[in-house]
Amino acid sequence: MRNVVVLDYGSGNLRSAERAVARAGADVTVTADFDAALNADGLVVPGVGAFAACMNGLRGVRGEQIIGRRLAGGRPVLGICVGMQILFEKGVEHGITTDGCAEWPGTVERLDAPILPHMGWNTVRAPEGTTLFAGLDPETRFYFVHSYGVRRWDMPPGRFTPPLVTWSEHGGPFVAAVENGPLSATQFHPEKSGDAGAAVLKNWLSTL
Repeated sequence: MRNVVVLDYGSGNLRSAERAVARAGADVTVTADFDAALNADGLVVPGVGAFAACMNGLRGVRGEQIIGRRLAGGRPVLGICVGMQILFEKGVEHGITTDGCAEWPGTVERLDAPILPHMGWNTVRAPEGTTLFAGLDPETRFYFVHSYGVRRWDMPPGRFTPPLVTWSEHGGPFVAAVENGPLSATQFHPEKSGDAGAAVLKNWLSTL
């Protein structure tokens, strides 16, 4: 059984993530311990609330260093909700710009929708070759709750294999998930998405 650390950096939603990953078939520990998070088979970075607050909490436990060192060694990381957003270059909330982990270029910004937050069940458009959504029907719905997201994919072309980007719609398109080698992330909450979310987590565990 693979061991997974859910990174505790004060962002909340830890226990539901712990239970969901355990049900998917992993031995799970919730901790802020640097070495444990660095050396686990998989690392889950959850997140709820404001981008700036999550980044402050992450830096408080050297989480950005953990993520960077894991990825440099090809060790899997899964970001969830704001835990996905902080992987991007920056976030803009209420006119304030906060630097993110910059694993991907792009800006987290307020969704362009008449009703916010985007709360409830929604479908996604996964690309060919996806691992996270393998075996799932295109009409499968996942649970979202957020007012901010990445509305444009700004990854420049280059010699590296481009990430697989999954999209959803609320007032306009936004990034619902990304698969990029050892780094994966979902804007929706797999731990709140029932059987569909469990399937995504099992698919992720299969990569460890």
